[in-house]
Amino acid sequence: MYTLDLDDINEVIDALRAGASACREANCRQGSIELIEAPGHLIATGDTHDNPTNFKAVLAAAGLDGEFGAEEKHLTLHEIIHPDLPESRELPLDTSYRGLTRIAYLKSQYPELVHVLLANHELAQAIGSGIMKNGVRVVDAFNAGVHSVFGDQSDRVHDAISDFVLSLPIALRCRCPQGDILCAHSLPGPASMGRFDSTILDRDLTPDDYQPRVGSAHLMVWGRGYDHDQLEDLTERWGVNLFILGHEHAPSGYTVVNPNAIVLNTDHNRGVYLPIDLNDAPTVDVCVRNMVSINS
Repeated sequence: MYTLDLDDINEVIDALRAGASACREANCRQGSIELIEAPGHLIATGDTHDNPTNFKAVLAAAGLDGEFGAEEKHLTLHEIIHPDLPESRELPLDTSYRGLTRIAYLKSQYPELVHVLLANHELAQAIGSGIMKNGVRVVDAFNAGVHSVFGDQSDRVHDAISDFVLSLPIALRCRCPQGDILCAHSLPGPASMGRFDSTILDRDLTPDDYQPRVGSAHLMVWGRGYDHDQLEDLTERWGVNLFILGHEHAPSGYTVVNPNAIVLNTDHNRGVYLPIDLNDAPTVDVCVRNMVSINS
């Protein structure tokens, strides 16, 4: 799985393009989302932000690390790029294109098991909008990292990255006997609901959906501060019993948002993942009991 030469421009581009094709052509793809059904098991994660140690742990948990005899499970991945970088006078180099390329390749190898979800950092990178993280212009740092490896051929890599990012589903829906689960990077903030097209789960994404601050995909991956009334509204509109999200910082690895949402972080030293038996869709309380701390 990790025999890719991530300094070879052709291998990198081929892996990203193969991942994009797998996203668009997977049997589980249904419009803007991917859809799986019980029976089976899911390893749900939060943001990973190019944390290699935690990424290896969730791969192992999903049986997708190449170990012989491991039981393969569904795996969600999102917010892959833009790790924490030191603030400095000079722009630091971010080479997290490598992690994104590995995951694109993983999707091409396991198109029905690996579910790479659209997130705000990948979308910002694909459309060229700015993000500040810990005082660093992370889109610029990522561009500088790509240029440090590929020089005047960098545009070819950026095109392949954008192709992969814009192929990603907005969510994974899990149909379970006791109620559906929706895994997504985030939900629109409550103040954005008047501009948000809640039919986005039932149709293909369009270029307008990615437009900053107005497009429904953009609103969905950038949302924060969900409240009880909004979650109940989306529960009724979408027929979802449980939301598993990322995007917001959870110092302990997870946060519960009543009545039926859990925010996961998988990118720091208290990062977690959540194993789920799709035959027995859990309540929030059961999810909390089943949470796995990666570094404990």
